Amino acid sequence: MTDTKPMDPAPVRRPTTDAKVTAVRDGHASKRPDILATEEPMEIRIQAVDQDATPITVTMRTPGNDFELAVGLLFNEGLITSYEDLKTVCYCANVRDEDQRFNVVTVELTYHYLGAHKERTFMSTAACGVCGTTSIEDLASRAAVVSSKLTVDIDTIFSLPVQLRSKQSIFKQTGGLHGAGIFDKFGKLEVIREDIGRHNALDKIVGHYFLEKRLPLNESILALSGRIGFELVQKAAMAQIPIIVAVSAPSSLAVKTAESLGITLVGFTRGNSANIYTHPDRVNFPT
Repeated sequence: MTDTKPMDPAPVRRPTTDAKVTAVRDGHASKRPDILATEEPMEIRIQAVDQDATPITVTMRTPGNDFELAVGLLFNEGLITSYEDLKTVCYCANVRDEDQRFNVVTVELTYHYLGAHKERTFMSTAACGVCGTTSIEDLASRAAVVSSKLTVDIDTIFSLPVQLRSKQSIFKQTGGLHGAGIFDKFGKLEVIREDIGRHNALDKIVGHYFLEKRLPLNESILALSGRIGFELVQKAAMAQIPIIVAVSAPSSLAVKTAESLGITLVGFTRGNSANIYTHPDRVNFPT
């Protein structure tokens, strides 16, 4: 990897947007300002050796950490598999509408990617997780079973959702963003990302650690602000995260996938209660 810095130092896109609403309280209506979570499309282009830049996907996201999102998404989709695959990441200057300049990211690869990758072009929304795949089997085949000797005290697990929520600065302003955070085994927060798409938040985290050359995350805990779907488990497995903790419920397929991929899945983590759905041996209880 070489340059992964934006071509302009000051970000153009804001994660929040000002708005005016008619607020109704106790039967009375009044005009007041409000703050919304920004949702905008981001096009990701791949430029490979001896190939022109090719649009590979459009994802609806909250602006911020765009390079991390692009790299994390491509890593989780299997188009980037090693640090050596990535050459540069930059905003694209060659756009017709200058206003959209910071909504287009080009990822330059060090290899000539095959036509099969071109066929994986996909449209992604903020709610999308299984993007560019033709089957669950295809997606599952890209993640290895998580290998980790990490164990965590139950009290540490109980503390994670509260810590995550307290650090969600944009959520505090808008009430409209998902959060994902990486914690160490003692419950110390290392990285947090927010996005209108729950999958985007995790992609940003994976992209962050990829760009820092700090994957795999087999000694880390992932905390999520919402429910646990199959796609989030799959992305965690791609980064080799052994424990997922969330405040809400997992889906049946998320549990099945976590069981098969060696991930400890903890849901409904609220106060001093939680449900451990898979691999409870990683959780330490008081004796």
